[in-house]
Amino acid sequence: MHTNAATFKKSSLCQEASYIVRKEGFRAFWKGNLVTIAHRLPYSSISFYAFESYKNVWQLILGVESQGENISADLCIRLVGGGFAGITVASLTYPLDLVRTRLAAQTNVIYYRGIWHALQTISREEGIVGLYKGMGATLLGVGPNLAISFSVYDTVRSYWQSHRPDDSTVLVSLACGSLSGVASSTEKQVEVLASH
Repeated sequence: MHTNAATFKKSSLCQEASYIVRKEGFRAFWKGNLVTIAHRLPYSSISFYAFESYKNVWQLILGVESQGENISADLCIRLVGGGFAGITVASLTYPLDLVRTRLAAQTNVIYYRGIWHALQTISREEGIVGLYKGMGATLLGVGPNLAISFSVYDTVRSYWQSHRPDDSTVLVSLACGSLSGVASSTEKQVEVLASH
């Protein structure tokens, strides 16, 4: 990170890449990557499982027998299920997210030697509560983000499969996943712009 904002505004991608290589070496581009992978694997699997579970529970609570009966109930179930899935997955995987951030933030002084060392050090020095510092802000973002993402994905996929049942499942999943990613990213950008 530059301390001089004027220097940062004039920089380009190539200049920043060469700056990183000069300051920290080529390996700095992958700093925190292992913990990112360790975070993403459970994050993805838990979020999909939680979404399906919450969706089924809300269908029972609202008395919706199957998808497509009531469009507004379906959308509500998907939004609420996605929001609860986001809160659940963020709560369960937040310590890895915190460790990833702290490992990536290390520059010249290496305080944490790896994932396990960071988890142990934070627990010892800050207590178990230290592993959850900043989680409130994460929950405020991830709940709406996954609510939108899963709602778009599930709604578009259901609509597509009901109108074109012979299309490739892989094609449908990729296209619907792409659309849900764009929708949830757009929500994040609106959130960032609104905060400025």
